[in-house]
Amino acid sequence: MSNVQTLPGAFPLHEDKDFLTESEWVIFKLLCRPVSSFADSDAAELSAATGNQVTPERCDELIRITRIHQLAGLGSWISRILAQAGLSERDMLELSANIITDRVNRKLGYRLCNDATSRALAALQQQWINSNTAQQH
Repeated sequence: MSNVQTLPGAFPLHEDKDFLTESEWVIFKLLCRPVSSFADSDAAELSAATGNQVTPERCDELIRITRIHQLAGLGSWISRILAQAGLSERDMLELSANIITDRVNRKLGYRLCNDATSRALAALQQQWINSNTAQQH
């Protein structure tokens, strides 16, 4: 659980919004595939399971959204935006917050992530590092 509060003017990193299209939701519901199971999936296999109704590229994006969303403090809304900017959960752990927010802004073509968002993301990254360090001891 994250204890980073939303900073004034920051994008609400914790908020959740649906990221599946209605048709994708129906397809995965019929397959009895909960969204949370995507994190452990392979894009090509997931696409094949849908009868190729969902492309491997889209399945890869869905997998990245789900994996990013598993990081404490990140909701599905920002997870979708991060994945659409080409980022992965590994990038979230290894790249600086400023690089991440710059990539998002460049991909979108406008400044969604401001300095307050970068600071909030950096605080989350520090929590993830501290959590991983604590788990290793």
